[in-house]
Amino acid sequence: MKKTSVLKKIIRIAVLVIILAAFGITIFYLYNKSKEKPVVFITEQPFTTNIIKKTVATGSVIPREEIEIKPTVSGIVEKVYVEPGNKVKKGDVLAKVRIIPNLVNLNNAEGRLERAQIAFDDARINFNRQEKLKSGGVISASEFQMAEITYRNAQQELSAAEANLELVREGTTKKAGAATNTLITSTINGMILDVPVKVGSSVIEANNFNPGTTIAFIANIGDMIFQGKVDETEVGKINPGMPLLLMVGAIENDTFEAILKYISPKGVLENGAVQFEIKADVDLKNDKFIRAGYSANADIVLQRVNDVMAIKESLLQFENDSIFVEVEVAPQQYEKRMIKTGLSDGINIEVLSGLTKDDKIKVPQLRNAGN
Repeated sequence: MKKTSVLKKIIRIAVLVIILAAFGITIFYLYNKSKEKPVVFITEQPFTTNIIKKTVATGSVIPREEIEIKPTVSGIVEKVYVEPGNKVKKGDVLAKVRIIPNLVNLNNAEGRLERAQIAFDDARINFNRQEKLKSGGVISASEFQMAEITYRNAQQELSAAEANLELVREGTTKKAGAATNTLITSTINGMILDVPVKVGSSVIEANNFNPGTTIAFIANIGDMIFQGKVDETEVGKINPGMPLLLMVGAIENDTFEAILKYISPKGVLENGAVQFEIKADVDLKNDKFIRAGYSANADIVLQRVNDVMAIKESLLQFENDSIFVEVEVAPQQYEKRMIKTGLSDGINIEVLSGLTKDDKIKVPQLRNAGN
């Protein structure tokens, strides 16, 4: 009985000790949790960088001049000698057109040849007759001269009628030799951008009433410009001669320099906003091939400073009309310091005075909370 009583007493004491220990641990935990943690601010230092204030224009890179080659005769495309991407020189043959004669013109040309042949035969007979009479002394030299002139004129008219019929039928004459308007040639040095016709296509010559069918588009891709548009809220800030930084969508991690050359004097309403067209000369790079029509964005540099001391604009604090930052003077102790700022690009801002590169600037508490 004594052993049982002692065992019960030991168990009660152990349970009591456990309860007291748990209570003490709970009190200690709640006390520590209720203690406020000290705020530790992080700091940043000024740095040297380039700051560029800019506006953005969207557009594309296109050749300065793009030429449309059109035929001088109507007909059917018989051969095409080039394809897009080929480089050509002035005078190179691009295509050959087979003429389909106009029936009215053909009939007129054949009729003219027949009349010229009749007139020539008559003039020749008369010339031969007059030549015999002159050799017999029957007629004077002046009368013979008139017959000779008539004969020569008839001969010339017959030759012209034959050439005219050849032109209507074939597009060339024997006298022209290699010259022919059935062979379509390039008028400039450049690259073929597009050939919108195929063998068998009908083409129409350029004339006063019809622009004609385009055989090929040719351009010098070594001379490119940026063509884009700027919003009316920004156009007043730019002027010809300003530098541009061009970012071509198809070429990553590279930029091209350009110079603004043209600003349209008239705006166009697009999607509820007035847009003004701009053009800029692009400085191409030898190791980068730019295709005509690449989309691009142009950063127009409004202001720029190089190698200046700057801080992140988010470090600035404002009080009335003053700008200040908090500079660390001792571990986790800060003082206000008024500064003078310069150019800003929206992320970094130039510091003109009030700071040194060794100063440690407190990051505002909201930003710390976000981190």
